[in-house]
Amino acid sequence: MSDTDEATRLEQLWNGTFGDAYVSRNASAGGGRAPFWSWHATRFPAARVLEIGCNVGANLRHFVDIIDATGVWGVDINEIALTQARQALPSVNVGWATARELPFRDGFFDLTLSVAVLIHQPSETIGNAIDELVRCSRRFITVIEYTAPEVVEVNYRGQTGAFFKRPFGDDIAARHPQLQLAHRQNVTKADGFDDGMECFVFAKD
Repeated sequence: MSDTDEATRLEQLWNGTFGDAYVSRNASAGGGRAPFWSWHATRFPAARVLEIGCNVGANLRHFVDIIDATGVWGVDINEIALTQARQALPSVNVGWATARELPFRDGFFDLTLSVAVLIHQPSETIGNAIDELVRCSRRFITVIEYTAPEVVEVNYRGQTGAFFKRPFGDDIAARHPQLQLAHRQNVTKADGFDDGMECFVFAKD
């Protein structure tokens, strides 16, 4: 199986009934994240924001309270998630795109971010997703993911090749040494996320 074949297999998984079930399970996610994103916006101001894997808008809805909604963008590959995000956030720019190939010009956003999305990228194309996050931002890149000192595959609801913990901070820094690590912290359920997740904010000069 080629790199593209594996990525396509997983994209079809997330855009099918497996992904639909994920959307249903996580319909109320993100309710407790307002203080975190408010702090983030103060520390790392951005007028135009993109989230990859935005799902139903659990994170984007907090940005709408901080900046003009027309500057808030999200992409996902699950049609049900996109429909619900558009209904909940009609002023936000939401569309279909894969993490490994974003339809935006270089530096179009002040901030690009992912929350528990890079973990679902296959090993063959995780680098492409990271590169796209970096390429599309002119200032900040924030990733909030489940991390581990080395690559560890997690059996995710019976699926193989669909969940990988990684040293994301180290991987991004090694792949893009021009970036500066501006912030790093553990986030927990108290922040509205899950225990075992880390937040990394990288800045461009």
